[in-house]
Order: sequence, then C-alpha cells, then structure tokens
Amino acid sequence: QVQLVESGGGLVQPGGSLRLSCAASGSIFLINTMGWYRQAPGKQRELVAHINSVGSTNSGNSVKGRFTISRDNAKNTVYLQMNSLKPEDTAVYYCNAGIATMHSPSVLQNYWGQGTQVTVSS
Repeated sequence: QVQLVESGGGLVQPGGSLRLSCAASGSIFLINTMGWYRQAPGKQRELVAHINSVGSTNSGNSVKGRFTISRDNAKNTVYLQMNSLKPEDTAVYYCNAGIATMHSPSVLQNYWGQGTQVTVSS
C-alpha cells in the first residue's frame, strides 16, 4: 500500500505565503513525476505544478513566478512554496505521484493525496 499525505494548508491573507508538503510512504520501488493539482468550488481540478525524478518542472500559467515546486527524493517528499497568494488561489490542493510499488516494480500507478485546504482571504 502507498499513501500520500499532504500538510501545510491553512488560511492566509492576500500577498502571504504558504508551503505545502506531501510525503509518500509505503511499499515504494520508485517515484516518477510528483505534482500538485487544485480544485476550487464549482471548477475542474487543474494542474498547479509537477516535477519529474531529475528535477525538471512545469507549472500552470496562473502560478508561474509565484509558486515553486521542489522535491526531496531521499524523503519521498514534494513541496510547493506559494508566494504572493491571491484570493483566486483558494482551493483544495491535491498531491499526485506516479509510483511503482515493490509488488509491481514495472508498473507505474497514479496516486492521490486526500487534499489540503488553502484559503486566501483578508
């Protein structure tokens, strides 16, 4: 079994910062791409940013220049540093990862975290 556990969400004022973390645990053989998605009420889930196993990143246009994704492969953890937060960043943020388990080392499966709420409001 593999679990992704997010932390770091909360309430912040516009212009503030938050750092999200997502740790993968369980019977992990390897982790490929890790990323963050978000879903605001009444909207579809959208990509925030993702990072592959060698550190190449990609992010959505709405967060470029404000959000930075990074990962610590030794800790199986991905981070999202969010700066200059805006009310429109309010959403549930989900961690995502492509993981091969010890049971099936040649098969990448898609895993999701439970989500963490980020609210940007004065």
